[in-house]
Amino acid sequence: MKTNKLIIYSLLLYVLSACADLEYNEVTIKTKDYVLSSRAGGVEQLVTNVYSYLDYDFGDYGGAMLASACDEAEYAWSTSSVKTFYNGSWSAINDNSSTWENSYSGIRAANFFLENAANLTFDDFKYNLDYNSWMKKYSYFPYEVRFLRAYYHFNLAREYGDVPLITKTLSADEADKVTRTSVQEVYKFIADECDAILNDLPVNYANNEIKETGRINKPAVLALKARALLYAASPLFNTANNNSLYEAAARANKALIDSCTKWGITMGTYASLWGDENFKTKEILLGRRVAASNAFEINNFPVGVEGGKSGNCPTQTLVDAYELKATGKVWNEAGSGFDAANPYAGLDPRFGFTVVRNGDTGWPTYNTNAIETFVGGRNGAPLTGATTTGYYLKKYCDKTVDLRPNSSNTKRHTWIIFRLAEFYLNYAEALYYWKNKTNTYTDAEFTMSPLEAVNKVRSRSDVAMPAIPVVDNFDTRLRRERMVELAFENHRFWDVRRWKIGAQTQNNISLLTITKNSTDQLVYKRVVKARIWDEKMNLFPIPDAERRKNPNLIQNSGWN
Repeated sequence: MKTNKLIIYSLLLYVLSACADLEYNEVTIKTKDYVLSSRAGGVEQLVTNVYSYLDYDFGDYGGAMLASACDEAEYAWSTSSVKTFYNGSWSAINDNSSTWENSYSGIRAANFFLENAANLTFDDFKYNLDYNSWMKKYSYFPYEVRFLRAYYHFNLAREYGDVPLITKTLSADEADKVTRTSVQEVYKFIADECDAILNDLPVNYANNEIKETGRINKPAVLALKARALLYAASPLFNTANNNSLYEAAARANKALIDSCTKWGITMGTYASLWGDENFKTKEILLGRRVAASNAFEINNFPVGVEGGKSGNCPTQTLVDAYELKATGKVWNEAGSGFDAANPYAGLDPRFGFTVVRNGDTGWPTYNTNAIETFVGGRNGAPLTGATTTGYYLKKYCDKTVDLRPNSSNTKRHTWIIFRLAEFYLNYAEALYYWKNKTNTYTDAEFTMSPLEAVNKVRSRSDVAMPAIPVVDNFDTRLRRERMVELAFENHRFWDVRRWKIGAQTQNNISLLTITKNSTDQLVYKRVVKARIWDEKMNLFPIPDAERRKNPNLIQNSGWN
């Protein structure tokens, strides 16, 4: 484990040092006593630092998203390290992840706060006019920090399985001797922590003295527990096939859904989830807001649009998961109504919110030309960096960002960590498997069946997809619904692992080549691209550098 020796620092020092390893006596900007006795300049910045490790994926791999390491997307540029995940160069030495280091740095910062800054009175400020409101704000800090510590443990468990469970500040020597805790124990710790802190946090801060957004609240706590318990029940981690784990997951996801109903948290339109004001949308239970930028648009607007350099290109595999709205069937199902000459007509509206396709207009706003992804088109091959899949990414991109030199602008972006739709799908999955694959199951307690939960997601006003009928193969439809609804939100990469379906889904990815024939008609051809998959890839390798420091960290199977 990384033994970050920095005991405490101000936000300024954090920015300047970039997490360098420091002994406490090297910290000269602020003393420990000063930090622990000050408010916004010290203690609050400790909490801000713990928050700073919240993850988001606006292109963590040189512009590439993790979506481009699974069957959602193909990264257009060959130089990105994201291709390590499937080109055979992934290893413990080239582990291609910062999760271990970042998560344990966040956990260490959380533990330090809880041990040193959780029960202060700030007597020097008690005559300040804002003392009571400050103390109210401060009273939430320990519970926010405990949530974050649990969340970082979830990220570690999702990626590595068994990981050290750390609930106190460790010396360098102690850190280099820790052992891995079973993943089920880690998930239990996360759920227990969520139970313990739930009643000490508000539903939101809008009606509180502290009118801030982006902070941990009750919905986020219930969401973390619900997601963690579904992962615990999934085949990758539930090796004993313990059906009671699905029961716990079903109850946790139901508790979130019921609470959101009580609190007035609902699913609005799909369109409202995207754009620089998306953090105001009720459905988003927790988001990571980042500074105004146009980097994501630079890395994803089509080549051939001024300023755009392409990047995460949706695959035909993803596009094929979108059903035709009129029939509720995908393109190759009998009676779907698919028209090979007009392949995008009548698709699920979520396709249009997610994917830029040949012929689109007004994307981005300043582009006056129709998108041309066909070979020889203004946005297609053989242009350098042109889409390799036939598509460009729309989701999370802000079409009002302008990349032209004389009119360039930036916009805020909020990465969605938890939103309500996920938990209807989680609930459906957990209840379905708990009740022996009965998709219509209901009783006095679980009055919403798995099928009804999925159809709830499909019925939002600007999607309005037909309800899935009872007779359909529910496993397939549920997994397809997750792929469509949650595309590019950092779910698919992990779903194929927790379900252990990588061999069926990750070896061969479908792309699209569009050409024009002699009569200037478009010809669409699916092309299969081979990738490397091995079952060891369900879990990440523990970084070799960590194992060299601590031989107690037994490597995951297959990665030695």
